[in-house]
Amino acid sequence: MIVGYARVSTDEQKLDLQIRALENVKCDKIFTDHGRSGLDFGRAGLDGALGSLKSGDTLIVWRLDRLGRSLPALVVLMDQLGKRGVNFHSLTENINTTSSGGRLMFHMMAALAEFERSLISERTRAGLSAARARGCTLGRPRSLSPHQIAEAFEAIREEKTQMQDIAEGLGVSVRTLRRSLRNALPAR
Repeated sequence: MIVGYARVSTDEQKLDLQIRALENVKCDKIFTDHGRSGLDFGRAGLDGALGSLKSGDTLIVWRLDRLGRSLPALVVLMDQLGKRGVNFHSLTENINTTSSGGRLMFHMMAALAEFERSLISERTRAGLSAARARGCTLGRPRSLSPHQIAEAFEAIREEKTQMQDIAEGLGVSVRTLRRSLRNALPAR
């Protein structure tokens, strides 16, 4: 039996391209996960695909990163499939584990993917560090200005207004208002 697996990371993405490719290679069954990260290997569609495989079957994906994004987890998964007598085929990279060359190609592609993720992470950290050095403020902008926080303090102190009413007037949640007030207090 040939079992296909397709995954997209966000709800906005479409599975059409992957499913069409899997149908073209005549998959008997196709399992999908929509809006699921490749870092998490506990996915309903992937679990279903893996559970349906028996010795001699083949698991096919459109591209290796659709199966998963963690090199160690991919290697473990490939080892488990091999021990069960299940073959693996990635269409885009043309990796087919029925041959020793295919197994070697899998390990090389997985290592390159891990290397690429490491480079992206290093560049991101370097960019954030450079931005901090230039004095840039990172992260989300504050929900409330210092002036709004001061007015909220005053309203609460004079007990004129309930916290819920103040939060609604400022267009934030009570939790955000409390956090802003707490962060504005001097450290003791």
